[in-house]
Amino acid sequence: MQPPDGSRTGGDRNPFFGVGPTAAMFGRGPFASRREFLKVAVAAGGATALSACLDRADDPPPAGVDDPDSLPARQHAWNDRVRTDEHGNVLLPRHQVLLYLTLDGDGPPDEAARRTVESALSTLDRAYERSNEGLLYSVGYSPRYFSRYDSPPAGVDLPEPRRLSEFETLELDRQDALVHLASDRADVVLAADELLRGNREEANGVAAEAALTDAFTVDSRRTGFVGEGMPAERQNEVAGIPDGDPVPEASPLFMGFIAGFRTNQATEDRVTIEDGPFAGGTTKHVSNIRQRLDDWYGEQDRRARVMEMFSPLHAERDWVEGVGGNLGDDSRVEELPGDLRAQAREYGRIGHAQKAARANRDADGTVRLLRRHFESTDDGVASLHFPSLQRDLSTFEAVREAMNGADLLDEPTIRQRVNNGILEYIFVKHRGNFLVPPRRLRALPTPDGAVPGLG
Repeated sequence: MQPPDGSRTGGDRNPFFGVGPTAAMFGRGPFASRREFLKVAVAAGGATALSACLDRADDPPPAGVDDPDSLPARQHAWNDRVRTDEHGNVLLPRHQVLLYLTLDGDGPPDEAARRTVESALSTLDRAYERSNEGLLYSVGYSPRYFSRYDSPPAGVDLPEPRRLSEFETLELDRQDALVHLASDRADVVLAADELLRGNREEANGVAAEAALTDAFTVDSRRTGFVGEGMPAERQNEVAGIPDGDPVPEASPLFMGFIAGFRTNQATEDRVTIEDGPFAGGTTKHVSNIRQRLDDWYGEQDRRARVMEMFSPLHAERDWVEGVGGNLGDDSRVEELPGDLRAQAREYGRIGHAQKAARANRDADGTVRLLRRHFESTDDGVASLHFPSLQRDLSTFEAVREAMNGADLLDEPTIRQRVNNGILEYIFVKHRGNFLVPPRRLRALPTPDGAVPGLG
């Protein structure tokens, strides 16, 4: 188990407070207001942050279910459990935590480990309603986890993570498992995090019978946020964003535009594995991307930013107002002519959205990826966590290849990282691939989809 005072080492180092927050940091002073406090609580983590967060909570979170088997079969089924805006666009939970886990010991896990994992996860199900006001979460398993059995998961396209462009310098995430926690309530993600790491004996009145850290070691704890106003509140606290408060208050992301338009996102049905022992699951890629936005805001005017985020024609036709709320539920990228070369020659640049869209639709026009990205200030740097759900990891890799725009580098003005969408401003630091199995297989599944000892 982790130390009960919330202290951590290595990848869990807290960028705001060094190693482990103290009570004074969450009392009166610079973080006294609720908004100021919540800016740092989830990133700080630990028992002290949780205690202070609980003290500020107006009401307890909604309780979970007595029978976890009554919950949806798909771990990734979040969309009908969260808020939406007036256009039907999904609004992801504002506070998020990623726990990268290494299974203790060598070889395959045993029945006792499976029961421990299932018990820890069932505690969350009983403690919190599965919603943005309660807790949404999933657990996924990496290719390296399945290598403990010397066999990949049956019927699933789950390759080891790799560099997806020649210019990437990154660390590959090959930990055994990834737990993703999300809620609109900071106290909920903090309590769930502490419970899973063995630092808390109960959550929302439900006693814990086991902790994930009875079977796993936490290799890395990463945090993030998304939502209107949250990036603007944090822009003066991190490297990667220039002075002058350039991030608009209305933007849910550091780069100043809305993303995740409903008609440009795959449905949960489309990303669900249809056949085989893992039917009802999905695959998940998570990138961690550092952002360097001095040139984005300092050298590019707003028109140029629209060109590079969406397309030159979005700027030419004045399709994007403010942060893009006027677009409703559609980025309009499918209205663009397909000849990117002609636009590159006329405008001297091409857009991120229009490049990626080339590989992100089936022949019938159905979108293939479901993106659930959120911002981070871990390590005091502006960055982006980019979870993407899809049936096959090859689908994500194809969309990333299209985003690279390597096929357009023979155009005189297009370079690998200049005038080529947003590649000049983003730097991938981590990549990892995971299988998110259906709920019945969430506790240390075997490659053939069996869970010995659990049913």
